[in-house]
Amino acid sequence: MSTALPTRPVLYSEWIKIRSLRGSFTALITILAATVGIQALAAAAIGQAERGALGDDPLFAAYYGILWGQIAAMAFGTTALSAEFQNGALRTSLAAVPNRTRFYLSKMAVIGGLALVVGQVAGFLTFIAGQAFMGSSALHLGDPGTYRAIVGSGLYLTLITLFAAGLTALLRSGALVLSLLIPFVLMVSFIVGAATGGVAEFLPDRAGQLVMHGATGGHLGPWSGLGVLALWAAAALTGGWLAVRRRAA
Repeated sequence: MSTALPTRPVLYSEWIKIRSLRGSFTALITILAATVGIQALAAAAIGQAERGALGDDPLFAAYYGILWGQIAAMAFGTTALSAEFQNGALRTSLAAVPNRTRFYLSKMAVIGGLALVVGQVAGFLTFIAGQAFMGSSALHLGDPGTYRAIVGSGLYLTLITLFAAGLTALLRSGALVLSLLIPFVLMVSFIVGAATGGVAEFLPDRAGQLVMHGATGGHLGPWSGLGVLALWAAAALTGGWLAVRRRAA
């Protein structure tokens, strides 16, 4: 089993691939820019004048920007994988790393690691930037749930990235995955939530976002909700691994 584990040269080669792919690297940076930027702009526009305009939960309102940052996270996960399925790139990659499990684990480790670093920075800066405009109604570091939300937001973005990457490996099309996921998180999840109530808690985005809520009233708590998202991501990653192992390059 150890022969399938990622090695430093393979991990480095995967980092070079991502850095050299304009779409992937841009999407990675956009996770930070969209999450922090939209939160700051929304907070500056609303400020104290329309308290509650970003939602009834002040803690989750502090992460309004993540609703848009998650789209960039999906784009990063899909573009980092979809490049392998274009112009025979996968054959070239497997010629360099014949062990398909090592190749897959290395790629996912780099994608997940980069998403985690950027996500944690985004989580901290989003909270700071957004609350700077909220005046007397601002939350402060150390308030109930704030540290959990900061750490959890980075983990959420990481898991969403890996979920999208796993689906891309399974379906071999980044465009198809994005065409499914973006409408799902922006529309379908809310429609299903309104129609089915508690069942929506277990959808990947709804469950994972509970870690950024100040209070939860359903079956899942903040960390168990994130755990449900982790299970969705693990299922997608496993499906992607089986597809890479069994399908022809």
